[in-house]
Amino acid sequence: MKLGSIEFHILNDGTFRLDGGAMFGVIPKPMWERVVPCDDRNRITLTMNSLLIRAAAQWILVETGAGDKFDDKRRDIYAFQGAPRLLAQLAARGLEPEQIDIVINTHLHFDHCGWNTRIVNSQAVPTFPNARYFVHRGELEHARHPTERDRVSYIPDNFEPMVKSGQWELVEGEHREVVPGVELIVLPGHTNDMMGVRLSSGGQTAIFLSDLVPMTAHLPLPWIMGLDSYPLTTLANKKKWLPLIVREGWLALFCHDGKIPAARLREHEGKIIAEPVVVD
Repeated sequence: MKLGSIEFHILNDGTFRLDGGAMFGVIPKPMWERVVPCDDRNRITLTMNSLLIRAAAQWILVETGAGDKFDDKRRDIYAFQGAPRLLAQLAARGLEPEQIDIVINTHLHFDHCGWNTRIVNSQAVPTFPNARYFVHRGELEHARHPTERDRVSYIPDNFEPMVKSGQWELVEGEHREVVPGVELIVLPGHTNDMMGVRLSSGGQTAIFLSDLVPMTAHLPLPWIMGLDSYPLTTLANKKKWLPLIVREGWLALFCHDGKIPAARLREHEGKIIAEPVVVD
């Protein structure tokens, strides 16, 4: 899809499953399962969407899915599925990992940064050896010293190799322009320093909301994940950003929605609804 001088595509690393109650927090199951059905283990299916961006003569990859560094226990818990996975989708577009210039992780939960690294000779090494990896400094610091509540979401092999290689470029503050037209914006709530990605060119704007609004099912204000570290901050940011997206006509991009990864948002009878947009 073209957005002024910026071109972007939606790729994905397949699907995985998470507990539906965890994904919808205080929303009762009889309500959320009408929107997103669950399996016999109460799990709903999530797609791990990534953005491949061409801007300023650089290849930029936003999010790297879950990767393949899982033992049998985690494979059973999360039921990873889908082919081709992210690296195969890049190859299908004629791109090898060495050609990626920038990798952006909105945060460092395992389903957003798994292909940051891969195993070579029993060691985790950067998958994209020539890339600068962007993450917020606070997110990396927390990932290295997580709490008991969220430790399971952080896998050191996904981020420590870039500490060793010196490839991390750490974002400070609330905004950072990576290249002209590609801006990182801190959207706290799910984690304290999670970021979104705003693309702006030719009078058009798209925004990748990461886990602020992971699926279109999370558009209603109180539909907030039980996994969020700061749910009231998530609520405040949804009240701030969703009306702006509607008012300005931005394209909204969702990180975990396989059916509607991109949509225009509009208000209808006091609710914000999504009108799907096809992005290759």
